[in-house]
Amino acid sequence: MLKGAQSYLKMATDPALSEAASKLLSSDLNEIGIATKQFANHVIQLGVNGGLLTTILQWFAFFAAIYLLVLDKTNWRTRMLTSLLVPYIYLTFPNWLFGILRGDIGKWITFVGVVLRLFFPEHFKEYLLLPGSLILLVVVSPSFIAGYVRAGWIGVIICLAIGCYLLQEHIRAAGGFRNAFTRANGISNTIGIVLLFVFPVWALIGLI
Repeated sequence: MLKGAQSYLKMATDPALSEAASKLLSSDLNEIGIATKQFANHVIQLGVNGGLLTTILQWFAFFAAIYLLVLDKTNWRTRMLTSLLVPYIYLTFPNWLFGILRGDIGKWITFVGVVLRLFFPEHFKEYLLLPGSLILLVVVSPSFIAGYVRAGWIGVIICLAIGCYLLQEHIRAAGGFRNAFTRANGISNTIGIVLLFVFPVWALIGLI
């Protein structure tokens, strides 16, 4: 036992063995570092070239626009032209959902809305006007707008213009940039509008 323990201690304290172990560990760490860098590069390429990040930002902007539209009809109620959120939502609709609404489902919703508006106006509430206009816009828009404009740089620029307008109008209504980000009732609105602004900026960079 004593001889075996001495042999073990000799191996553990042998400079040659320690150096070999250090080199092996250093080699493993280098391989991990290279693999990590390759993974990060692939993620960046997928986000930029594959459009993953653009799609994620589009979804955030889409839901932010819906949130702001609902909020305006409840407790926001500013003098801003929030009806601009309708074309913004139209331009940021996810493709699969846009395709569904352009089909029979959207036509039936539009038909029921028009019938209510014409013959039963007391049942057509004011808060249904903008959502109804959005569905109508999706259904009746020409293929040039529904395809080329929505998917191209024209739609991105329109979204950017709408986001910039709403952002500067919100800051003005809040009494300044600082108030827009510090007041309790304005932070959520500011975050929503910033999301409207960030998506077209990133999409425009991707198109360039």
